[in-house]
Amino acid sequence: PDSSFAWIFNEYPSFVQEDSRRFVSQETGHLYIAKVEPSDVGNYSCVVTSTASRSPVLGSPTPLVLRTDGVMGEYEPKIEVQFPETLAAAKGSTVKLECFALGK
Repeated sequence: PDSSFAWIFNEYPSFVQEDSRRFVSQETGHLYIAKVEPSDVGNYSCVVTSTASRSPVLGSPTPLVLRTDGVMGEYEPKIEVQFPETLAAAKGSTVKLECFALGK
């Protein structure tokens, strides 16, 4: 069944608001944060709501901490695309494709 994803920052009802740095994929449920800042430090919990049951399920908190050793996990820039080979859509329907550029 279809599900929707949201993320709680530290405690309910403080939901992560999507903006130019934060994005929640409704395809995978992943939370993406670009250019992490000190204000992003805290605990994040995923909330999944199924359209069939309409009952939200809360995941375990995942802490985000800033490294103090100055080491960054650098990797080559790449584009993450996981589109199906063929995407069928009914005329007049809405289709959303997600693409991410990662790297430094």
